[in-house]
Amino acid sequence: MDEARHVVVTGEVQGVGFRAWTRDVAEELDVAGWVRNRPDGTVEAHLEGSGDALSRMIDRLNAGPPAGRVDDIAAEAARPENAVDFEIRG
Repeated sequence: MDEARHVVVTGEVQGVGFRAWTRDVAEELDVAGWVRNRPDGTVEAHLEGSGDALSRMIDRLNAGPPAGRVDDIAAEAARPENAVDFEIRG
């Protein structure tokens, strides 16, 4: 059974390709869900997959893409939305 996490990433995470990079990593790790920019300059994501895949995904998010800088990640358990793929939202 898949698990889900709600994640908020702070740092230099907008305007650096963070959402597209997140989608690529999610597809590589077989994680479904979505990612979007928030008005406060953070990036928010909903992740669904196996516990192991989610742990690896959060580790990768903590490192971030080469052009960005991650200062902090807040991750908490979430209710699965039965996502089947990974999308970038507005």
